[in-house]
Amino acid sequence: MTRLAPSASTRAAASLRLRTPTMDDPWKWLSLGWQDLARNPLLSLTYGAAFVAVGLLVTVGLWMMGLESVAPALAGGFTLVGPVFAIGLYEMSRKYEEGQQPRLGDIFSVRLPSPAQMAFLAFALMFLFLVWLRLATLNYALFSYGDYRPLSEFLSFALGTTQGLTMLVVGTLIGAALAMVAFAISVIAVPVLLRHDVDVLTAMGLSVRLVMQNPGPMLLWAWLIAILCAMGLATLFVGLVIVFPLVGHATWHAYRSIVIID
Repeated sequence: MTRLAPSASTRAAASLRLRTPTMDDPWKWLSLGWQDLARNPLLSLTYGAAFVAVGLLVTVGLWMMGLESVAPALAGGFTLVGPVFAIGLYEMSRKYEEGQQPRLGDIFSVRLPSPAQMAFLAFALMFLFLVWLRLATLNYALFSYGDYRPLSEFLSFALGTTQGLTMLVVGTLIGAALAMVAFAISVIAVPVLLRHDVDVLTAMGLSVRLVMQNPGPMLLWAWLIAILCAMGLATLFVGLVIVFPLVGHATWHAYRSIVIID
């Protein structure tokens, strides 16, 4: 019987191995990410500002519809799809690594080995985002009896009543669970799909295996990302102009540190 030769995608997947990260590595990734941001701060911050502008437009739309109390949940869930939006930042770090200077056109027109596979991953993350948004809406409706309050009244309800505090705890637990799922399937999957012609299940499988086999360093990395994003959101998105490119560049270095190519 004639045996079929393995496809290019299969061969590429077989050549990828994972190095075991240490507890010091997440700090090193952030340091390298900061160095990349400092190479061309105008370009990195412009990218971050573009990401923030999308979030602000959505928030303004909710405000105009009288749904500003939903904005915090939407903002938190928006970070679930952040890894896909950071493709241009990964491309910047890749070019720096190769001794090149990226231009604005390079980071907004990244060439992918398989656009369809990246689209599948984007769809998976968007699905998690929509699930989070739906659960957050149901959680709010359950504890507020569907009464969408202005933001000032919402804060008083959320922080000053037993129902509101319970709502925050339940919402935080739900959000943390979904964020951990998104982190596990995407922490290195997007850079892998950016650089290698592999299928999305292989990229997601590598990412999940990395998190499952190395819970200490990867949970530290997830915690650092969560803290930085929370700081960015707490400044009404302004801090994300810096945080988003910093985490994006650092994620590329996490991938380069962990994924070994035979």
